[in-house]
Amino acid sequence: MATSKVRAQGFLLHSTPYKESSLIVDLFTREYGRIAAVAKGAKRPASALRPILLQFQPILVTWSGRGELRTLTAAEWMGGIETPRGDALLCAFYMNELLIRMLAREDAHPGLFDAYSSTLAALAAGAVLDESLRHFEWQLLRETGHAPALESDAGGHPILAAGLYAWQPGTGFTVSEPGVEAGIAGKTLLELAAGRLDSPMTRTQAKYLARAILSHQLDGQALRTRQILLDLQKL
Repeated sequence: MATSKVRAQGFLLHSTPYKESSLIVDLFTREYGRIAAVAKGAKRPASALRPILLQFQPILVTWSGRGELRTLTAAEWMGGIETPRGDALLCAFYMNELLIRMLAREDAHPGLFDAYSSTLAALAAGAVLDESLRHFEWQLLRETGHAPALESDAGGHPILAAGLYAWQPGTGFTVSEPGVEAGIAGKTLLELAAGRLDSPMTRTQAKYLARAILSHQLDGQALRTRQILLDLQKL
């Protein structure tokens, strides 16, 4: 029985060579999540897929087949987004690596897809890098169920703006011991809960908190693009 074709909006996250002339592509689609597919002949100069399969560009993809590896049968450029440049391009690669590492196959997250698309556009337009990345990281954590409760501590008590807190994996936030300098301001947690990253302090503390949560979820395995960005003091 013939396998029906599926069509969806998507972005290319990563591609690897496959055999002599093909690619295995990792696609992030709005309706179906991450999909792996073989793009047959995509490395050939005359391939219709070759000029379309570019990272950070919205595409309309069509695939067929079942199982973990599909067959990409068509791809169309949808336009509308400029490719980020310079440090913003490194930030875009960081987002791609996060999606590859954090998302299971075929687990749709339309809201995260929209956040990814809008963040790419913001990076290309010259938006503040750390603010853009913090918003995306926290959207990713919320969508994947890894964001901690930000308005109450581990004991169920409301987070106080004037308080200082520590995050513990599997527990949540606890009040920092008196005299301990390191900690997350309650004001930061409440602003994060409201989706605001207006102040430099909030963005800095949100960065370290997101880094701790992501590191825990990735079992301490480092992200390659993060290290590059750290070296450039951008992340």
